[in-house]
Amino acid sequence: MSGLDTRSKSTYIDGAWRDGESGETYTSWSPSTEKPVGTAQLSSPAQVDAAVASARAAFEGRDWRGYGPKDRAAVVTRFADLLEKNTEPLARLIADEVGTPIGAARGMQVGGPVEALRWYAEMAERGPRGGYAHALPLYDKPVLSTSLLRYEPAGVLAALPAYNYPINLLAWKLGGALASGCTTVVLPSPQGMQTTLRVFELLDELDLPPGVVNLVVGGPDIGQRLTGHPDVDLVSFTGSDAVGGQVMAQSALGSLSKAVLELGGKSPNIILPSADLDATVAPSILRFARNAGQGCAAWSRVLVPEDRLDEFCAKADAFIRTIAVGDPQDDTTVVGPVISAAHRDKVEGMVSDAVAAGATVAAGGGRPDLATGHYLNPAILTGVDVDAPIAQTELFAPIAIALPYSDVDDAMRIANATSYGLAANVFGPLDEAMPVAERLRSGTVTINGGAGMRPDAPWGGPGRSGVGRELGEDGFAEFFEVKHIQWPLAGVTRPPGT
Repeated sequence: MSGLDTRSKSTYIDGAWRDGESGETYTSWSPSTEKPVGTAQLSSPAQVDAAVASARAAFEGRDWRGYGPKDRAAVVTRFADLLEKNTEPLARLIADEVGTPIGAARGMQVGGPVEALRWYAEMAERGPRGGYAHALPLYDKPVLSTSLLRYEPAGVLAALPAYNYPINLLAWKLGGALASGCTTVVLPSPQGMQTTLRVFELLDELDLPPGVVNLVVGGPDIGQRLTGHPDVDLVSFTGSDAVGGQVMAQSALGSLSKAVLELGGKSPNIILPSADLDATVAPSILRFARNAGQGCAAWSRVLVPEDRLDEFCAKADAFIRTIAVGDPQDDTTVVGPVISAAHRDKVEGMVSDAVAAGATVAAGGGRPDLATGHYLNPAILTGVDVDAPIAQTELFAPIAIALPYSDVDDAMRIANATSYGLAANVFGPLDEAMPVAERLRSGTVTINGGAGMRPDAPWGGPGRSGVGRELGEDGFAEFFEVKHIQWPLAGVTRPPGT
């Protein structure tokens, strides 16, 4: 589809593409070229109702319920195969719509979802917590009895992925739903809409029973209609903590449905006194500047021994000058644009406010000299109070705060002085870093940079970083309700207490 086309059939309900009926359109603009990526007609509230009704009918119908664990595993595997087969065009589309540099997009934005889906396929066969049914030990009060725990799919899922990793976040939600036997209504972020539409074209090739997967597109009104719908059983949302709180309230008022929320972060990156400072500079910067800083686990607070802060910033400034900022379609680019001009203006405003309050841009900063695109150079600020707005707010930009500390206890105080708790990192010898990792209030802690994003490890964190988990055994279990079945071994008995 060319950037000038308007896609009318942007809503997928009951196994068929339909025209969006709201009478409104949304155009996705490339943050690098500032040209339109595509325009879509938006769904109406009535189409949200129709999508949920279709998902409910599919969940309760015989066709989808007839898919056993191996059948569902095969579906998820075929989904992964289709994504993998289309890696290059999907990565190019994400580079255009989101701005992720193509060299990273192939792996992070497409390869990661493929790996997660293949893990979900394995889980479909294994079942949650090691199986779909678990026997409990015998119980002898008031009579000898036995019990069985059955894990059954939760029902209709409302899935709302964010724009920054549109396929990843969709795969985490849809992969778990398909593997567990749930049915789904997806509402993507408008800023990742074109990528999601393309993924649904691939999903259509799976020939699933009508209603198993559905797609609506729109803004906050459509989100409120979906998350507050009385026939939704589970909501899975990725986005800001402010919107996440609204989603939780809407789901509670709608059907008291369970909400799994993966929200923001202001992740600390602690460089211990014994760490090799030179070795920490590049990974520290690349981690907070990855995807132009548009990641909830960006190491956006760098904690440095106070006597080495100036040295770290000097080395950081030298390294930032080597980073290629620019066209995300260029394989040599390391940092692409932020999502919009409005978002860049907001970030620059926060940096200006911090500088006016006494902060210093100690490394990098400013905009690259490019004719088009919403670019920011990576930057590190110093002279910021721990509780300053820029030190407490998730920026979603390649900007970090360097905070000096006097000793490890002081570093722990600073690191945990946040309402978030999604991720953290510690640089230093393992025997010193491990006790620090154990003291951090964080859902995930890496040491010396960790490694890849494991689909078998849970993702999420305490505080305003969210509720529940995605991925891992804990994340897969979110897609289920557990049923306890109990019976006496001696036949029919009187109810306890009678």
